[in-house]
Amino acid sequence: MALLGAGCSSGPAEPESGPSSPGSARPSGSGSPSAASDAPPDKGSVEVVRTLATGLKSPWGLAPLPDGNLLVASRDEGEIVQVDGDSGRTSEAGQVPGVDAEGEGGLLGLALSPDFATDQLVYAYFTTASDNRIASMRYDAKKPAGERLSAPSTIFKGIPKGFTHNGGRIAFGPDKMLYVGTGETGDKGLAQDKESLGGKILRMTPEGEPARGNPDQDSVVWSYGHRNVQGLAWDEDRRLWASEFGQDTWDELNHIEKDGNYGWPDVEGEGDGDGDFRDPVEQWRTADASPSGIAVAEGSVWMAGLRGERLWRIPLSGDKPSAKPQAFLEGEYGRLRTVVSAGGDKLWVVTNETDGRGSPEKDDDRILEVRVR
Repeated sequence: MALLGAGCSSGPAEPESGPSSPGSARPSGSGSPSAASDAPPDKGSVEVVRTLATGLKSPWGLAPLPDGNLLVASRDEGEIVQVDGDSGRTSEAGQVPGVDAEGEGGLLGLALSPDFATDQLVYAYFTTASDNRIASMRYDAKKPAGERLSAPSTIFKGIPKGFTHNGGRIAFGPDKMLYVGTGETGDKGLAQDKESLGGKILRMTPEGEPARGNPDQDSVVWSYGHRNVQGLAWDEDRRLWASEFGQDTWDELNHIEKDGNYGWPDVEGEGDGDGDFRDPVEQWRTADASPSGIAVAEGSVWMAGLRGERLWRIPLSGDKPSAKPQAFLEGEYGRLRTVVSAGGDKLWVVTNETDGRGSPEKDDDRILEVRVR
């Protein structure tokens, strides 16, 4: 039910999950089906269409821009890099000052405002010397390299930080609210403490206020009992899915519901059926997954594996898997950190060999364009 040590590395009320926006974990046109008869095939396929970019330094978050280019967060450098969507050429978009990249912290998740076409705001989750926080920056494509992002404006701070388990994934949901995956920093008790922001999925307005419809109207906490959430995505029926590292035994894919308790540290993986905690919809041995980013495409959840060095496909029928998970790219590109929908049957997949835990080769790290079924 949680994230793994080895891999760890006021709007409308929302019923159970939330919408997507440009650059967030947006569902493709073929998200999770609502009936078994519409379920995707039991067996899928993955084709690497091209390697878009190489030589990236500790890439973490990725946000596709409306013009086809990409923004990528460099965890250790505290830098946001712009990648040309055609040529793969890279240039600096801007720096995020105050980033503390000790341990698993640093510059982590990125997301574009749901109103990016008018406000041009890019959101970033990052670690400082005192906490994890979220800031927004205005993006201007017409400015020179290194000057395309304004100075950050903090919208939310005070998320606990640790040497490990800093969470870091952010995404705007279908409700235009910002969802945030946090970690319990290695302090297990934070996950069950609803007064703490650690070990939670948070839901807030784009300005950083508690969103209308949250379990507690004065709190940004949406779900709890998490160890280290690093993947968030919605299917076309607005269901929220999250990946989570387990400690020693089970990594998880969870269907996230309002005020759900996902069990950590009392339960790792499936529980004893007493109903106190929500069980994962799928679980893996930690050596096979250590999941980070997820995306939804072609009726399946696609989950990046760090320690597992593979891309997992979990076909869906409603809120349940319709067949057993299937692994692709096993060991071919090393650790996989982020997977984002590129529209239709395409995904962007980001490798993560240069973060101090991998074995980088010539061209690492990379962004792959992948076609899936």
